Amino acid sequence: MTAKRSNLISVGRLSGVFGIKGWLKLKSFTEPEEGIFEYSPWWLKTRHGVKSVEIDAYQQHAGGLIVHIVGIDDRDEAASYTLVDVAVEKAQLPELEGGEYYWHQLMGLKVVSEYEQQNFDIGTVERLLETGANDVLVVKASDTSIDDRERLVPYVPEQYVLKVDLDAQEIRVSWDPDF
Repeated sequence: MTAKRSNLISVGRLSGVFGIKGWLKLKSFTEPEEGIFEYSPWWLKTRHGVKSVEIDAYQQHAGGLIVHIVGIDDRDEAASYTLVDVAVEKAQLPELEGGEYYWHQLMGLKVVSEYEQQNFDIGTVERLLETGANDVLVVKASDTSIDDRERLVPYVPEQYVLKVDLDAQEIRVSWDPDF
């Protein structure tokens, strides 16, 4: 185990054991979900620190993906890795085209609503939700926001999300601050 590394980004989660030979169920956060297997090594974020592991087999199963970690060959040992995030080095992530962002880049950004020709600080991005139709920014109140309410803002570029400025650490949205 090593100390926590700040250059890691979560790309999945081991959600449970599968069978008796050390296999684990995997919830991938990548799109497509099999894209998670393009990264190596994986870093498991345990409560004792991070641990580098290699995957020697994986397969699609009716309930999703399952994986086998090198050296983990029984159910009890595999169980110690359930509910653990799978992370990779940020440098391994592919470059995105202009106007595209990874979720981790949006977390913590200040959100300013441009509504009825006024600017309103409505908080910071706490997390994002995947809803199927579109992603949603969960905006938590901050010390400088107009109130202490949490807001859910659909991440729909050009309709609700006007501009993402990573340098200024700010997202400009068109959103009624009363919502």
